Amino acid sequence: MNFLAALRSALRALLANKLRSLLTMLGIIIGVGAVITMVAVGNGATQRVQEQMKGLGSNIMLVLPGGVSQAGVRLGAQTRQRLTEEDAQAIQLEIPEVQAVAPTSRTSGQLVFGNTNWGTTIIGVNNDYLEVRDWPIASGRMFEDGELAGSAKVAWIGATVARELFGDEDPVDQTIRVRNIPMKVIAVLAPKGQNSMGQDQDDAIMIPLSTLRNRIWGGDATSRLKRVGSISVKVRDGMDMKAVEDSVKELLRQRFKVPAGGEDPFQIRNLTEILQAQEESSRVMTLLLAAVAGISLIIGGIGIMNIMLVSVTERTREIGLRMAVGARGIDILAQFLIEAVTLSLIGGAIGVLLGAVATWGVGELAGWQVSLSAGAVALAVGFSGVVGVFFGFYPARRAARLLPIQALRYE
Repeated sequence: MNFLAALRSALRALLANKLRSLLTMLGIIIGVGAVITMVAVGNGATQRVQEQMKGLGSNIMLVLPGGVSQAGVRLGAQTRQRLTEEDAQAIQLEIPEVQAVAPTSRTSGQLVFGNTNWGTTIIGVNNDYLEVRDWPIASGRMFEDGELAGSAKVAWIGATVARELFGDEDPVDQTIRVRNIPMKVIAVLAPKGQNSMGQDQDDAIMIPLSTLRNRIWGGDATSRLKRVGSISVKVRDGMDMKAVEDSVKELLRQRFKVPAGGEDPFQIRNLTEILQAQEESSRVMTLLLAAVAGISLIIGGIGIMNIMLVSVTERTREIGLRMAVGARGIDILAQFLIEAVTLSLIGGAIGVLLGAVATWGVGELAGWQVSLSAGAVALAVGFSGVVGVFFGFYPARRAARLLPIQALRYE
């Protein structure tokens, strides 16, 4: 018996008991569909984290003011304003592994253009901020040195602010009011999307640090000391982030004259490591979900073995007759093994369709980010075929070992 003859025989046997075959395939169908859906959800979560990493920028660490203790009560991070622009310059000049440094401060306020207004975040920055954040300008120009030093009334705006205030109109060279202070829009930034906290990064306006201090805040002691809310540090590619973090920490401890064993008046957060940890967690969750879904495939394989054993018992006389007219044991084994694999692969194909529909439903109805890959489909279908071979081999081997005379006598 050649392969095609065995395949035709297997299909005839499956079609002879349609309902039983469908119920047997159900475990494989659900298993394959579940594997594809779970892997798609996990891949979507991983891609989401990767997008957040791209939106954040690469090799980034954030230096924040430390906490203050009053009467034994710790007030938490960023309650001590001790970071200055000079600290940022020292990091840039004294640590060669650092590519760029961007001191920033932020507040919030209302923007007005014509009869339209919009509340947003106001960020004081310098030109290095865009390099640190890998954030290109869609249209317009950078700040000039005189504008950065002279508290010029100029601004960059994010894509969300541009849309809400100007609609389809070009914002560049338009004048808006920021807390009732007129400022000229000199650039619109490229869309950045949400950050890891789900906040819209494009919903912001950026002005020179000196403008924020002297015009928005009104110029006080903080302005004279050039205090900043945080310092973003971009490390050169290929450098050891942990080593650079230690160098920054040591430099700032020296500048703040922190005694040995004293508490740091600042915090350093390695944002890249945080997002990489999230990505790794997403991968682990994907594998866990796929493993749980794979249990359905194993259960489906047990169902195939069960039904194939029943089939061997029902067709014992047929097996004896085939052997009596010259069929070899290998022919009988091939016939039942092909039947089991065919049952498994048909169930796998139907499961692929079910998984694709379920993936679409999760993406559209639940609003989750999903990613259906050809690799996941091939893996699920291939595994279903392996299940058919593994669980179909024992019944096929049992059929091949029957003695013709005993099989013909079987009632």
